[in-house]
Amino acid sequence: MSTSTNMSQQDLLEVVPPFIAQGSSAMVRVLELPPGDPGLGPHRHSGPVFGYMLEGEMLFELEGEAPYPIKAGEAFWEPGGDVIHYTVANLLADRTSRFVVVMLCAPGVEMITMVSDEELAEKASQRIPAPTQ
Repeated sequence: MSTSTNMSQQDLLEVVPPFIAQGSSAMVRVLELPPGDPGLGPHRHSGPVFGYMLEGEMLFELEGEAPYPIKAGEAFWEPGGDVIHYTVANLLADRTSRFVVVMLCAPGVEMITMVSDEELAEKASQRIPAPTQ
């Protein structure tokens, strides 16, 4: 068996993830946002999420960060746990945006938990607005 190859590689993202609970499982999904879709409302993930934008462009907003666009060919991640994932919206009105995610799911905890309106109201003053251009 040959050990030589013409394979190339490009590093996209390197992060130190938060604690990963013993017994966690991994889930890989391809997600599609139809043109102009606002995406899932504010939610949390039970563990870290790592993603790669296959095509299109989405607006991404996590608790403690200003919203920012992610374009095709870019990688992203979120720590999960208590961090609110506010926005994952398709920025394109005329095209579907697609991305793949690898989610680490804490044992016995739903992968996605929606955030209550009461908590959103309590934290409204802490949200960081998008930069003006």
